[in-house]
Amino acid sequence: MKKRISTVVALFLLAGGAMAQTIEDGLKNLYYGKYATAKSNFEQAIAAKPTDERAYYYLGIAELGQENKDGAAAAFQKGLTAVPNSPLLNVGLGRIDLLSGNAAAARQKFDAALNATAKNKNGDVARAIADANTEVKGGDKAFALAVMKQLVEGNDGRKGYKPVAADYIELGDVYRYMGGENGGKAIEAYEKALELEQNNAEAVMKRGHVNYNAKLLEQAVADWSQATTLDPNYAPAFYELYQFYYTPKPRQFSLPKAKEYLQKYLALSDQADKTRNEYYLASIMFLDRDYEGAINKAKSLIPQANESYKMKLERMIADAYLQKGDSLAARQHFDDYVKRSGESKLEPIDYKLGSEIYSRIKLGDSTQQAAIDQQSLNYLEKYATSDTAKDLDRYESVAKAFQQARVFNKAGEWYQKVADLKAEKGEKPAALDLFNIGQNYYYASSGGTDTAMLAKSSEAFGKLTTAFPDLTTGHFWQGMAAAARDVEAKTGVAQPFFEKYLSLAEADPAKNKAGLIKAYTYLMVYYYNKEDKANMQKYMDKLTPLDPTSEPVKQIRDIMNKPQQKGGGR
Repeated sequence: MKKRISTVVALFLLAGGAMAQTIEDGLKNLYYGKYATAKSNFEQAIAAKPTDERAYYYLGIAELGQENKDGAAAAFQKGLTAVPNSPLLNVGLGRIDLLSGNAAAARQKFDAALNATAKNKNGDVARAIADANTEVKGGDKAFALAVMKQLVEGNDGRKGYKPVAADYIELGDVYRYMGGENGGKAIEAYEKALELEQNNAEAVMKRGHVNYNAKLLEQAVADWSQATTLDPNYAPAFYELYQFYYTPKPRQFSLPKAKEYLQKYLALSDQADKTRNEYYLASIMFLDRDYEGAINKAKSLIPQANESYKMKLERMIADAYLQKGDSLAARQHFDDYVKRSGESKLEPIDYKLGSEIYSRIKLGDSTQQAAIDQQSLNYLEKYATSDTAKDLDRYESVAKAFQQARVFNKAGEWYQKVADLKAEKGEKPAALDLFNIGQNYYYASSGGTDTAMLAKSSEAFGKLTTAFPDLTTGHFWQGMAAAARDVEAKTGVAQPFFEKYLSLAEADPAKNKAGLIKAYTYLMVYYYNKEDKANMQKYMDKLTPLDPTSEPVKQIRDIMNKPQQKGGGR
């Protein structure tokens, strides 16, 4: 069965002759990620037939594959000069609009292209629109879904268009980028593509992306490995395996495996793309901990690299300095890199690196150190918020960092974001999530002096007791938060919470000793203030065996044993 070339590539039903063969070669090279060679193929196709709109369009896609936005825009514009009003090339320029942040202009071009091809549905145009709106930040994923569903649903060839595997892969991509409950629909679409082309490595690889997003890591690796088996020349799957093992997360990170798959990827990569290959050779030096070699290699590549690769190389240099233990040189290079690039061009990975660099710097001056620590936290926060995918691991890393830095109000805020994101993804926040929110806001209240923080703490612990009523933790900390508003134990606002806590905690006094001491102490003092001697004595008797040297017990006994003055009043 004929294999599909790419999610943005149609079958070559009309292909023929030398020119068509050149386009087919270019499309095949796009599929395998060989963008430099594909670019050459499409340039030859244009030379042979200067009015072939697809040659110009896919030339632009090849330029984007090399991260050359200006070259892509030039290809699309040159194509429109040769083929005025081409719907496909208008879509190409719409993609450039999206990349430039002009979503309104992009949508106008997409709508015009759809209207021009409405009667005879055009798979190239529909896939190009959907691909732009899913792959590019600022794209309209709901619009992309509508376009692809209109293309594939109800079409079986009798109405002039027969959906191909590429269509179902693009549909799967849209569902995958939409996330959440759409993961199952994405897999269904990829499976439909495999029904049409059973050895389609791309469909299997992207099924792996869905499983990875669902944290089914073993299944994701199995899918990517299966893709390399279906097509041993399919370099993108080897690249995914390299990225998986290079990502510093539990159950993933393995430098030996990362290096192994990077070498396999390079063996299959585009030999015409010298900058990309040299960059990954520098990456292997980095993986081998030859940081000086990686630095020198990267510096030698920068003069001939385009803007995108210059950023990658500058980032590698800063990271290499960091890994070799020279945090000050890493900071200097990173700061220069940010200044040259401009913060608007920084990517999430830049913010993560910046946070790591600043977190490693230790200075003797406490004022300067505080500024350094704050910059580390600023970069970490930007890392978590700069990606619209909303990654739980990132959110949790920010929350933990603020907690470790004792910036408790921000830690509470980020733990709240973790709980909210879990709820957004259909996952019930765990007891620990709610506890982390409440405890950090409690510490941020400075013993109750910040009433706004204390209110947030009480709210979180209230949610904890509602969601997990059989856990002692929520009831105890609800009592603590209430007691912070009643430090002299006169109003008794903490009484019901501590009494509920005691009903659960007294069954295991050894385990709950610290909490019992605090609860007994508050209740004892409260009943002392109420002049309720019976209840005061009850809690004093419970407290004394656990804390024989209790200062509140000693003070109350001293007062009670003090002889009363006779006559004269106070």
